[in-house]
Amino acid sequence: MEFSGQYLKYEEYRGLGGTLDQLPFNLLEFEARRKIDERTWQRLQNAEVIPQAVKLCMYHLINKIYEYIDETDKQNRNVASENIDGYSVSYISGSQITEVMNAKNSELNDIIRTYLLGVVVNGEHIMYLGVE
Repeated sequence: MEFSGQYLKYEEYRGLGGTLDQLPFNLLEFEARRKIDERTWQRLQNAEVIPQAVKLCMYHLINKIYEYIDETDKQNRNVASENIDGYSVSYISGSQITEVMNAKNSELNDIIRTYLLGVVVNGEHIMYLGVE
């Protein structure tokens, strides 16, 4: 499968200290790119040169998304607690799942804001929302 339009190339990712293999990197790069495009109204899609701040943002987003996936794989998604002696299992509620997802999305948005606020591409602030 061909991955085009990447904001961070695999070689750049490895040069920054990334440890993922190429296929997982490509999948996570795509997901991180979608998050950035959502917050920047796709202002980077036609950029001839991707700024360093965007590449660093991508690196941190990829690592954070991978960390979330790794955490999820290590634990059962719906189990809040277990008691072996009396065999009891408590499950997290839908509202708790929503809280966790909102916290993770907020963390990803904070990364995007930290790296991309003030970045200008083609004479336009990529995070500009039309309000001054």
